[in-house]
Amino acid sequence: MSGSIKNVAIFGATGMTGLATLPQAVAAGYNVTVLVRDPSKLPADHKASKVVVGDVLNKEDVKKTMEGQDAVIIILGTRNVLTPTTMMSEGTKNIVEVMKARGIRKVVGCMSAFLLWDRSKVPPRLIPVTEDHDRMYTVLKTSGLDYVAVMPPHIGDDLPLTQRYSVAEKMLKGRAISKHDLGHFFVKCLSTSEWDGKTMGVWAEYK
Repeated sequence: MSGSIKNVAIFGATGMTGLATLPQAVAAGYNVTVLVRDPSKLPADHKASKVVVGDVLNKEDVKKTMEGQDAVIIILGTRNVLTPTTMMSEGTKNIVEVMKARGIRKVVGCMSAFLLWDRSKVPPRLIPVTEDHDRMYTVLKTSGLDYVAVMPPHIGDDLPLTQRYSVAEKMLKGRAISKHDLGHFFVKCLSTSEWDGKTMGVWAEYK
């Protein structure tokens, strides 16, 4: 655990990757606050220090979540809804504005490896979500904060935690990452400044 970061807010904690990240952050010794719309989607033994019920698009809810925080992990997603959206970018905008107002510097944000591709090669049905990831990416890049922009490939729901994944700046050499390994990397980002201000691809090989 980083000496300066003890309290972490996770946005998107009830999504597939969020549910794999939350217990790893707790196990690493962080006090975790989560903002959720539906607390019933958290497991009964979630061990978050604080659960705020609300919406990332409501700035007052974001402010409440950010009280006393040292860092933020953003894992916002649309589940399987692929229609045009601004939820991820607008939510990130709210988070960044509150971070700046509170003097919180560190933010790890999850987007998509499609941002590393030529846009013409992105499957058409995924373009609307990719466009909002791009807007979210711009919010982080222009924030002036210590951001890590994480660009995973396919996130495997049924792949294991190996902790043997590879990372590279603006590059991917694999086709998948497990939700557990991705969560592990988010948590690892909290304890180092190695990837601050960088865009990182992350992947692993699974048997």
